[in-house]
Formats: sequence, structure tokens, C-alpha cells
Amino acid sequence: MKTKRHGISIGMERIDNDFFLYLKAIGQLTHEDYERITPLLEYALEGVKNPQVQMLIDLREFEGWGLHAIWDEFKMALKHGNEFSQVAVLGDEEWQEIATKVGGWFMSGEVRYFEEQHKAMDWLSQASKEKEKHSQTEAMKI
Repeated sequence: MKTKRHGISIGMERIDNDFFLYLKAIGQLTHEDYERITPLLEYALEGVKNPQVQMLIDLREFEGWGLHAIWDEFKMALKHGNEFSQVAVLGDEEWQEIATKVGGWFMSGEVRYFEEQHKAMDWLSQASKEKEKHSQTEAMKI
């Protein structure tokens, strides 16, 4: 019998109101996977006014969604899509790049697809530095 791995690994870092979130999707995601991940995400965002999350999504071991999981993904994107400032999607399949473009329609922040992790991280780091520089400039005006 072959073991089928599936699920979502999550890592989070919070600095003041800024979040960095790392998600790695493995195998084919199910409704049960979303039942576990959704409360974790909501707990992390709870109590923070206007969170601006930078996220790296690793799809290199991702195989797709079960039917109910597609609906769960859509609901999560509608509920939290405006809380993400930059989303870097790491993949290695053409369908993943297309899914990234479609998913970007439901996010208020910028969404980009990458095939190399260092390029995704460079983009997220640059966006973070620009945001920090802008915040410092605004603070100096006050």
C-alpha cells in the first residue's frame, strides 16, 4: 500500500502589525485540511487592525484540490484576500502559474509566480524594505 501525503505546512512570523506567512501545500488538499488550517490563519490575524501579510506559497509538491477544498480555498480568499500585501507563489507546473493568476483576482495585494525560491524571497524582501522605507519617510514628515 502506497502512503499518500497531503496537507498544508504553515509558518508565521509577526513583527508589529506585519506578518510573514509561509505555506507549503503537499499532495491533493481536502476539506479536512482547510478545517485545520483556517482557524490557525484566523487566530494569527485576530486582533490586528489592518494586517498586511507577505506570503510565500510553495506549490512544488502540490497536486490540486478535492472538490470541497476548492470551495474552501475560494471562501478563504474572499474573507482574507485584502489582508495580503504581497504573495509570492513558488511552483514548477504551468497549471500552477495559471492558478496563481486566477487567485490574484481575489487578492488586493500583488501576486507573482516564481519557479526559483531565491527569486521569490528576493521579491518579498525588496517589498518589505520599500514598505519600511516608506514608513520611515512618513514618520519623519510628522
